[in-house]
Amino acid sequence: MSRVPRPAVPARDSLPWWLAPLPKALEDLGLRLVWVVVGINLVGTAFGFWYYLPQLSETPLVMWIFVPDSPLATLFIAGAFGLWAMGRQNDYLTVLAFFGNIKLGLWTPWVLVVFAESFLAFTAPAMYTFLLVSHLAMVVQAFVLHRITDFPLKAVGLAVAWYTVDLTVDYFIPIVGGPHHTSIPLAYDVGFPGGTTAFQLAAWGAVILTLIPLFWALGTRIAKLETTEST
Repeated sequence: MSRVPRPAVPARDSLPWWLAPLPKALEDLGLRLVWVVVGINLVGTAFGFWYYLPQLSETPLVMWIFVPDSPLATLFIAGAFGLWAMGRQNDYLTVLAFFGNIKLGLWTPWVLVVFAESFLAFTAPAMYTFLLVSHLAMVVQAFVLHRITDFPLKAVGLAVAWYTVDLTVDYFIPIVGGPHHTSIPLAYDVGFPGGTTAFQLAAWGAVILTLIPLFWALGTRIAKLETTEST
């Protein structure tokens, strides 16, 4: 029986703290336990698709790919870490994973907190807490990915293209059926202070959180290039 590969942990580039906020020891641990991380993400992906079944049942089949955003992001990162562990690292998948885990890892806590009263009206506190904590953990693991990619521009371009299309069909031009974003537990036109609606708050968060990982990805790329040039 062949052994599961045990990749060597790559060296950590000298990056500003705001690009690599995790302690080196935590990054190293995640990379050493890469197959555990992959397994957890695959379990999370399976749970996520199960969670989205009611919404998928109401969505035209052709648009299903745009609905389960969080489980797709965890599938991306499971694939990214798994390929790296097998010596077949793929920048395109890794950068998609970076964008997805930051965007969805922050968007879900955003709506959970902003619409907390509505969520808790039909979600058990334990499930609410699990959704909040597990999505924040997606952000944590995304900040390990700089150890296995230099964020090449073509890969960043693909990630921006995918999440721009996803953002478009989720909130602005659904193409088939209604908006395809994750369902929120209140009517779109429910008002908030300042005349803002629930739909606008959800969409605003999604737009901002598509731009933030772009900033971090390009910032990391530039910092790595500067480090290389100075050595």
